[in-house]
Amino acid sequence: MKRRNFVKSTAALASTSLLPASVWALAKDGKLRTAHIGVGGMGGEDLKAISSHAQVEVAALCDVDSEKLGAASKLHPKAKLFSDYRIMLKEMDDQIDAVIVSTPDHTHAPASMMAMSMNKPVYCQKPLTHHVTEARAMNQLAKEKGLITQMGIQVHSFYDYKLATLLIQSGIIGKVSRVRAWSPKNWGYDGPVPQGSDPVPENLDWNLWLGTSAERAYKKDVYHPGNWRKLMDYGCGTLGDMGVHIFDTPYNALALDVPRTIKNECRETNGFGFPENNTVTYEFPGTDYTTETLTWIWSDGPGAPEMHDDLKLPGAKGAMKGSAASSAEEASVKDKMSLDSKEANMDELPEQGAMFIGEKGRLLLPHFMQLPRKIVDGKYVDISDEIAKVGAKYQMGKPIRNYESEGPKHYHQFVDACLGKGECTAPFSYASRLTETILLGVIAGRFPNETLHWDGENGKFKEEAANKFLDAPYREF
Repeated sequence: MKRRNFVKSTAALASTSLLPASVWALAKDGKLRTAHIGVGGMGGEDLKAISSHAQVEVAALCDVDSEKLGAASKLHPKAKLFSDYRIMLKEMDDQIDAVIVSTPDHTHAPASMMAMSMNKPVYCQKPLTHHVTEARAMNQLAKEKGLITQMGIQVHSFYDYKLATLLIQSGIIGKVSRVRAWSPKNWGYDGPVPQGSDPVPENLDWNLWLGTSAERAYKKDVYHPGNWRKLMDYGCGTLGDMGVHIFDTPYNALALDVPRTIKNECRETNGFGFPENNTVTYEFPGTDYTTETLTWIWSDGPGAPEMHDDLKLPGAKGAMKGSAASSAEEASVKDKMSLDSKEANMDELPEQGAMFIGEKGRLLLPHFMQLPRKIVDGKYVDISDEIAKVGAKYQMGKPIRNYESEGPKHYHQFVDACLGKGECTAPFSYASRLTETILLGVIAGRFPNETLHWDGENGKFKEEAANKFLDAPYREF
């Protein structure tokens, strides 16, 4: 079954009502009754954060792994339990108000589309979908039904990322010509395709785990739990995992749309696992915050990123000749910029992060929970006044360095929006474009060192061979 046919069949389950989701939620005694699809791993964290909202009532839990389901049930004993999300959504239709999708990537769209077709607001983990066509379909259905939606990029709601967005848009480094972003994580697999099969554990429904993906024999420790991100049929590699988080702020700050060209420097494709190292170069059309064209370079995997003048820091080994600040100047700036004892060594490039290169300097945004830092002519520049002005203008308050308190904010934003209080900042209208951009880089990994040309208006590559990876058949299960 093609994804477009799946969209039609799931839509047939729903009424044509466009009643805003917040109206339904408020009609249920002020409580938002949630159903959770996937409650192990990140799904467990999603469940914890959503249920920490005082007005949430967890009504249903679903997981293909009975051990994960049992652990979640102990925390929410009143919730009804299911292994098949399709059965849960049909049986619980009039008993749930919103759906949380926290499955491996290949099930994001099938589960979300079914829930939205039944007029349910959806919080879906990142990346929004496994394929480009799914991202566009999810955005379209959410728009048609007027649904409240949110993609799970929690740091989108963190202080430092919001601050960096406002600083860039205030012109702190002028128009931006390049962004470099990186993560040394390795969600790739350069080994051989596993052969044979292993007995399926009693706690796992392998057919339901595969869902709409192609039939494949179970192999212990290869797919579930945890390793699916490395594999083409189920995940999106490091780019789809950390890339979504680290792309988010520059993408949002620079008001980007989808790129015009994409090139991935990586090994030849093996058709099974993603490359362990990727360097993806995107070219975007300019916006109000960029030069005429923006170049974006992403690198991941062991050793990433390779050193480049764009990334050299004041005082770091190999810094640009004659560019280091005096020790007194640098110490003064560090004292002003450092917020607490957890602030990282400013002479070392953060393990993960992004660097904006602009007309009037560079802005480094570590990942995560550190203030952005401005660098001009090889020296750190004190931006405390700019931070204070932006903070006062947008009533941001003081930075918080506590993940336990910051983490739930993005989730609570979704709950509040469903209850008619405020709006989501990462709805599918935004998340679908960010995800599409990420997925184009993933597809480029199948055509190493070749520049692909993307027609965003029509959703097609100029290179016909690449178009078959925008979609894939859905298995009946």
